[in-house]
Amino acid sequence: MQTTSKSIPVSAAQALLKTLKEAFPVFLNSEPLSIGIDKQIIAKLPDVDRKVLRMTLAYHTKSTRYLQKLAKAETRFDLEGNPTDALNDTHRAYAVTMLKERAQKNAARIKEQAAFERQKKAEAEEAENAKKRAEKLNQLAMKFAK
Repeated sequence: MQTTSKSIPVSAAQALLKTLKEAFPVFLNSEPLSIGIDKQIIAKLPDVDRKVLRMTLAYHTKSTRYLQKLAKAETRFDLEGNPTDALNDTHRAYAVTMLKERAQKNAARIKEQAAFERQKKAEAEEAENAKKRAEKLNQLAMKFAK
């Protein structure tokens, strides 16, 4: 089981997120959440562990899907899906920046993977060529040994 540095099981946060998605469409649709949504959740689900809730909200609001919605949105929403306050440009810019950074990291990872695959293929070809050379040398040695 994975745990965070604060010893909260990741599975607890994932389970809570699943519950929130089932109970509140704003989570399922990854709509921009109103500021203070944690207080609304605690009012509706008083038995929720606050540390797990913080971890769940962090996990959800850092997801690519949420950031994509946040980058394009104009309004934040409460648990019922009602518009609350306008989304400010700073939060939209943060979402765009995070998405760009992820795209760059993903592109770098793909480039590294491709380089690794090319190197692996070149090594396999070199090994095959070395095997063929050894076989040829062996054949020549047998031919001249007669």
